Amino acid sequence: MGDEATGTSDGIAAVAEGIDRAGVEAWFGEHVVGVELPLAFERISGGHSNLTYGVTDAAGRRWALRRPPLGKRLGSAHDMAREHKVVSALGPTTVPVAPVVGLCEDENVNGAPFYAMEFVEGPILRGLAEAGAFPQGADRQAIGMRVADTLVDIHAVDPDAVGLGDLGRKEDYVARQLRRWQGQWEKSKTRELAAIDAVHERLAARIPEQGPATIVHGDYRLDNMILTPGGEVAAVVDWELCTLGDPLADVGLLMVYWPRRGEDPVALGQPANLAPGFPTSEELRDRYAERSGRDLSQLGFFEALGYWKLAIILEGVYARYAAGQYGKVNEGIEGFARLVERLAGAADEASQ
Repeated sequence: MGDEATGTSDGIAAVAEGIDRAGVEAWFGEHVVGVELPLAFERISGGHSNLTYGVTDAAGRRWALRRPPLGKRLGSAHDMAREHKVVSALGPTTVPVAPVVGLCEDENVNGAPFYAMEFVEGPILRGLAEAGAFPQGADRQAIGMRVADTLVDIHAVDPDAVGLGDLGRKEDYVARQLRRWQGQWEKSKTRELAAIDAVHERLAARIPEQGPATIVHGDYRLDNMILTPGGEVAAVVDWELCTLGDPLADVGLLMVYWPRRGEDPVALGQPANLAPGFPTSEELRDRYAERSGRDLSQLGFFEALGYWKLAIILEGVYARYAAGQYGKVNEGIEGFARLVERLAGAADEASQ
């Protein structure tokens, strides 16, 4: 989901782009017990990869629907069946996820595969403004610690025990990530960036020894959580990059998304954790280390990998925006190009 709960929408008067009303209504009628047609659809704001829609029936029941971006897609990057499999498998575990309704792989229904979940209500702390939902410092501190604790819970799940043992290879995770994302860069880049190639070579030359593979979320951060009004974690969302591999990859990327106070936040503008009361990145790291028992001495490598990977992901977003795969092209998309350059620079610095 990623941004599925309370974001603004494009409006529900007309069917949102990327939804075939007749096809989706027919699918809901067949697969969702008690649904009352017609359905209303809204494109939910936020998120720059798979598209998420709010779906409301005539009785006011709500669901979230996930589908790939419009137009051409790169390989498995937007695999709905894979994402559905992950969320379904985690449902019975201690990891909080949205309850899954069903998967549709027949592209004749809506032009692309999609899956539906129960709609999880609650605040998503995307930035400093949203942090105001929890004005007390003690609440903010507790939420931050839950970010670390929930990541520990994700990494503690036995992939084989929940049916995810075949989600990916369990060895050579970093080498495979470097190959995969360098390949994605070659497919989606809109210009040359020397730092991307330099960081790839630098990281490939000193890959740390990998411990036992765990489930890796792939894009773990505060605003990929839906919270309860009391600040508990109601659901972790946006599992499209989930695989098996080194858990420190999630921790390193979380550090990228959790800038130190006083530093220029490269990744997400002004994230909510910069508000007073949230734990520092050092506190978050120490909490994870204490609860997981893992050695974080190689975390700097994974921070550099996180910056590099994020730069490549956002280059793909920029390319898709420019090609109109998210609908009408926004005049501000050039900001994505500049952000990719800043992230590449941060990766270059961190890798040295």
